[in-house]
Amino acid sequence: MKIIDSLARRFGFAKVRSYNAAKIGRLTNDWTTTTTSANNEIRGDIKVLRARSRQLERDNDYVRRFLKLLENNVLGANGINLQCKARDLNGQLDQFANRKIEEAWKDWARPANCTVAGNQSWLDIQRLTLRSCARDGGVLIRKVRNWENPYRFAIQVLEIDHLDADYNHKLQNGNVVRMGVERDKWERPVAYYILNGHEGDEFGMSRPTKRERIPADEIILVTQTERPHQVVGVPWLASSMMRLSMLHGYMEAEVTAARISAAKMGFFTKSETGEGYQGEEDAVGNLVTSAEPGTFEELPVGTDFKAFDPTHPSTAFPDFVKACLRSISAGLGVSYNSLANDLEGVNYSSIRAGLLEEREEWKTTQGWFIEHVVDPIFREWLTYALLSDSLNLPAAKEEKFRSVEWKPRRWAWVDPLKDTQANVVAVENGFKSRRAIVSEAGGDFENTIEEIAQDKALTESKGVDLADDRTKPEFPPVDNE
Repeated sequence: MKIIDSLARRFGFAKVRSYNAAKIGRLTNDWTTTTTSANNEIRGDIKVLRARSRQLERDNDYVRRFLKLLENNVLGANGINLQCKARDLNGQLDQFANRKIEEAWKDWARPANCTVAGNQSWLDIQRLTLRSCARDGGVLIRKVRNWENPYRFAIQVLEIDHLDADYNHKLQNGNVVRMGVERDKWERPVAYYILNGHEGDEFGMSRPTKRERIPADEIILVTQTERPHQVVGVPWLASSMMRLSMLHGYMEAEVTAARISAAKMGFFTKSETGEGYQGEEDAVGNLVTSAEPGTFEELPVGTDFKAFDPTHPSTAFPDFVKACLRSISAGLGVSYNSLANDLEGVNYSSIRAGLLEEREEWKTTQGWFIEHVVDPIFREWLTYALLSDSLNLPAAKEEKFRSVEWKPRRWAWVDPLKDTQANVVAVENGFKSRRAIVSEAGGDFENTIEEIAQDKALTESKGVDLADDRTKPEFPPVDNE
């Protein structure tokens, strides 16, 4: 068999029985071949990753831009809005209960009621939670029940550093603690081990002195995992951090070199036989001269002039930065045009294609944020709000009142006329419903219909004629360029 394989390889018709990416040779010697668990990889690097991610947030323009893009597109100006959909037995919306819950939720969202510290609104908490998760890889939200507010419920946001990542232990009851998270044999969180201070605080101020075991139903660990069995996440910047740091250093060096290049200067040199320069000298004997337009100066015998004229920035500078930013934007999940704030050379078709792809990323993040942060907080709040009688609704119907729709931020059209024309054609041909169009714009169809009816009733009561049979406008031809 070995002889056959040898002859087959010699004549070039041997079957490949391995992957090229798994081969070991001079081109792949620096490529890892060791498999480790997600928790083992994260445990040793998580504190360094967080520290460097925070430093990039402080000093790097593109990281700050990414975090702002994240907040503005996932949450927008108003955050994730509540739309109650509780229905009576006849299938009709319970308008009274829905309005009461929405008004109470809006009242609880004020800083005085939302947090135990009383200094942040629900919108502030949403922004802080999203930014912390992206920058640090996770954040903790503590549910504080029976708090002294009208709804008997509040929350506390804890930086992920308060989770004792150095505590790893196998308990006698069979549970395992990994990076401060105690889980049972099914890997369901049982408890979190929270430090009573931050390791980075000044000595004697709030440095941790002990850890507290808090049951899992009191804590929401907001994090994104990428592998099974993974306990905590890593900063979303992780794959781009090295390139971001290197690009920042390169741009800083290039700007410094350009500044030096803009300051033209030169040096006088004298030979040993020269008579010496007889011009102006400073206090320590250095030759001094100045350049003026249209002037020439004669140098004495033996004196020479050496110009210092660096050429920066390099002509390759813009293309190099753009290539780096394209790679970075791919790692961050945003378009290059958004991250670099560069719309040069784009047209309607290209910018629309880029925005649609990017907005799918934002919608995915919105769905994750609603499922893991917004909805769990609302359900806990609703339970205690009903029990506290602040809603004046029957607590026995809690399941009915949990029927809600969350309305995240939606975006304006790239070209309103063209997109509106497309929607009109889609509705007329039965390809899309009016409800879908309203929902895509972030609205609620029932509310829209009710508002239209109210507008009609108001105009009729005032004697204003807004005819429904008016002639439809003629749309101009669509030009996609």
